[in-house]
Amino acid sequence: MRRWGLLALLLLVAAWLQLKLWRGDGGFPEVEALQARVEAQRQENARLQQRNDALEAEVEDLKSGAAAIEDRARSELGMIRPGEVFFRVVEPTPGGDAPPPAMLPEGEGAAEPAPGDDP
Repeated sequence: MRRWGLLALLLLVAAWLQLKLWRGDGGFPEVEALQARVEAQRQENARLQQRNDALEAEVEDLKSGAAAIEDRARSELGMIRPGEVFFRVVEPTPGGDAPPPAMLPEGEGAAEPAPGDDP
């Protein structure tokens, strides 16, 4: 009789351990979820490392080359060299409305109002 009690106790402990392994904290589902999170973080880290490398290369380029500084001044600040002519191309808006006319100071090529326009 004592053997059956001990065997039943061992089976209960084994069943409890299996349940803990499959469903409990630190079990297989949690381990798989953590592995997926680790892989996602690795991919994010790789993406951020590429971004950092690009920014580091840009910083080095700006430190060493006047051409990079000139390019950035032209594209971001709209600067031009003396003697260059600046042209601005204005695309029509999608609604078909024409952009407003340029505001010119008086006496600098201000256009006469068209016949029929209210002054």
